[in-house]
Amino acid sequence: MAGTIRIGTREIGDHTKCYVIAEIGHNHQGSLEKAREMFREAKLAGADAVKLQKRDNRGLYTKAAYDKPYDNENSFGATYGEHREFLEFGASQYRELQAYARELGVDFFATAFDIASARFLHDFDMPAYKIASGDLKSTPLLKFVAELGKPMIISTGGALIEDVQRAYDVIMPINPQLAILQCTAGYPAAFHELDLRVITTYRERFPGAVVGFSSHDNGIAMPVAAYMLGSRVVEKHFTLNRASKGTDHAFSLEPVGLRKMVRDLDRTFQALGDGVKKIYDSERAPILKMGKSLVVAKDLPAGHVLGPADVGMKSPAGGIPPYEWDSVMGRVTLKPLHEDDFLTFEVLGEPRTEFARS
Repeated sequence: MAGTIRIGTREIGDHTKCYVIAEIGHNHQGSLEKAREMFREAKLAGADAVKLQKRDNRGLYTKAAYDKPYDNENSFGATYGEHREFLEFGASQYRELQAYARELGVDFFATAFDIASARFLHDFDMPAYKIASGDLKSTPLLKFVAELGKPMIISTGGALIEDVQRAYDVIMPINPQLAILQCTAGYPAAFHELDLRVITTYRERFPGAVVGFSSHDNGIAMPVAAYMLGSRVVEKHFTLNRASKGTDHAFSLEPVGLRKMVRDLDRTFQALGDGVKKIYDSERAPILKMGKSLVVAKDLPAGHVLGPADVGMKSPAGGIPPYEWDSVMGRVTLKPLHEDDFLTFEVLGEPRTEFARS
């Protein structure tokens, strides 16, 4: 059975709307003002949360990886380390962004790529923690973050089911506030590689966890399909301009796209209903117009025994419904009736004889 978690003031579970995370990552390009603008635009678009990424770059990468030349159109530094440091926010920026998120009324948290970054985020009392696909096998990090006692959201790109099971088994005994996101770690991910049916697999295999979808594909349709399969968290990369410098902008949603995705997810939640078949007031006039009643097929005298040739089915509804056909056969007219008169039980007596129904 799928679980329930609470992030900020939002409860997330089978009975709720989709919790939408606008993944800003480093699409702010190292600019605090741009990050603030992205927070504002994400909130206006209807996102429930905005998310950054936090790395302790010196501790995260080998010296060779940190010092590797990184000279390309998306680079913000001569080496990969310089590039990453340029995009990293420190305590003062996080403090300002946290205050701004509270002012906007949007949840704010980040992906912790290492234990040092998790400690950093813990100082800000984040409402949740994200674990990236690349750390699904990093059990020391999973344990450390689980012990912080806040909801955890883990992505599962580039993994097998046994990898997801291992992470689930590590986290759940410590912290049952877990959301597991189906994810394909392609940027962008091809539609035939999304494997949305894995959402059903996760729901069956990982009881107590909320299941979601980290959507690296282009467009807004797949999060809706994921919601229909039981996803209740959707993470989508977000940018102000898809043509901006950086590796993630091209497959991110701009504000208009995010707004449409949230709109479609909200409409889907409303459209699903509660599973109880009912008649709405909006249906009554059309059904009255389109429905049928039992009517007199031709002029009939009083005392006539009704047979199939005497009765028709015509619109509108409002008289005896056609499912009562057998009930009127063999009944006797109590007064003269005219063609197209609605039949009513008030003008019909009890059946006079056994009638061969057809």
